[in-house]
Amino acid sequence: MKDDRLIVALDVPHAVAGLELAAKLGDAVNFYKIGLGMLTGGGLALAQELKDEHGKRIFLDMKLFDIGATVEAAVRGLAQFDLDFLTVHGDPHVVRAAKEGAAGKDMKILAVTILTSLDRADLDASLLKPGEVQNLVIERAARALEAGADGVIASPQEAALIRALPEAAGRLIVTPGVRPAGAALGDQKRVATPAQAISDGADHIVVGRPIWQAEDPAAAARAVLAELP
Repeated sequence: MKDDRLIVALDVPHAVAGLELAAKLGDAVNFYKIGLGMLTGGGLALAQELKDEHGKRIFLDMKLFDIGATVEAAVRGLAQFDLDFLTVHGDPHVVRAAKEGAAGKDMKILAVTILTSLDRADLDASLLKPGEVQNLVIERAARALEAGADGVIASPQEAALIRALPEAAGRLIVTPGVRPAGAALGDQKRVATPAQAISDGADHIVVGRPIWQAEDPAAAARAVLAELP
């Protein structure tokens, strides 16, 4: 039985490196995240190859944000690839447009609340309204779910609070910012261990560097899965 709760972020420069990493991981991992950084390095081709030829699930992390008509058109185009998850910013108009674009397809639209690399000082610099980051994440999550999002992206530290929202019933929570015990934090500021994230209500955890920088990526992936409750 494959455990799809672990999503490995293929944060490598191009599709060739992504395929090499996926080959190293083999059967240890069934779900991959392909982000914006690889879009110009053949990211969509990699997504299609992993899905069609290797039977993997794909999370396309594009974090789309634009006027409604543009988001709808972009999502409609991406939905043709038959991928599993796609991220958009959690602003209600963006979520509604993305859901229109994905109509009739199985691709889930996940809303980004506040990036896990940001803290209050970053929000101040962006002129975002005052308040604790955690409270703003919960508010943005509720609004995105009301607008029809299939789930949200949020740090592990907010997972339990989002799971408690009435709007979150039956919706997905996907948590980046997950670091196995003892791993370096990198550029993430709001983190938790894999077991903690799942215990707090996350459906999926996203792990990148601690797996693909490991000497044996497959063993690192299996170790993360072994931590999960």
